[in-house]
Amino acid sequence: MRTLERKNAIVTGSTSGIGLGVAEALAGAGANVMLNGFGPADVIERVRARVAAEHSVKAIYNGADMTKPAEIAAMANDAAAAFGSIDIVVNNAGIQHVSPIEDFPPEKWDAIIAINLSSAFHLTRATFADMKAHKWGRIINIASAHGLVASPFKSAYVAAKHGIVGFTKTIALEGAEHGITSNAICPGYVLTPLVEKQIPDTARARGISEEAVVRDVLLAAQATKQFVTTAQLGALAVFLCTDAAAQITGTSLPVDGGWTAH
Repeated sequence: MRTLERKNAIVTGSTSGIGLGVAEALAGAGANVMLNGFGPADVIERVRARVAAEHSVKAIYNGADMTKPAEIAAMANDAAAAFGSIDIVVNNAGIQHVSPIEDFPPEKWDAIIAINLSSAFHLTRATFADMKAHKWGRIINIASAHGLVASPFKSAYVAAKHGIVGFTKTIALEGAEHGITSNAICPGYVLTPLVEKQIPDTARARGISEEAVVRDVLLAAQATKQFVTTAQLGALAVFLCTDAAAQITGTSLPVDGGWTAH
């Protein structure tokens, strides 16, 4: 059942990983999607074309740099021009750096805050007025279990994701009387390119093997001892966009294999 027919979405950081999984799920439910992210042009074009063909939706791409507010605003304008309106915004773009605080490069802190937190503000700001005018909108922020609890050596990421949770609540209150919901999905570990890159970094920071990182760090707190899948996150995002979820707003929804149940 295509529950999101005639809806239009922007999903940031969606050329791979969680973002692509969410974009695929939205497209599968009938929504047109704008993809965003970095990667080789030919690879991105194949992904875009496949999403459009497999789901019979309009799929377009914008390579806006999530550290640059002007490019984010231009992306929102381009999506509105292509689709007619923007109904769904999924703020997913993110990067990571793992390092003890005394060695944490300031430029890495600035980049993580810009991409993981500030970009959500800029894109929401650029699309919110139109959602209010249409009396319908869905803001979905991909936070993290690290938006609810902390881990060592991830000061910038944890700070940004906690910020996303607070931002989500504020936008929920601002949109509550305008048919707009705002929710954060808080995944545990998903075996995405971002997480795969963390494994050797974490191994070096902790002085342990990469196998031990997976067993004793990544999945240690997830009671199921399994990685979360992008399909599971995509299914939740689709549900949050349906009328059945119209009274779910301002929440942070863990999908973390029991991590935050401890």
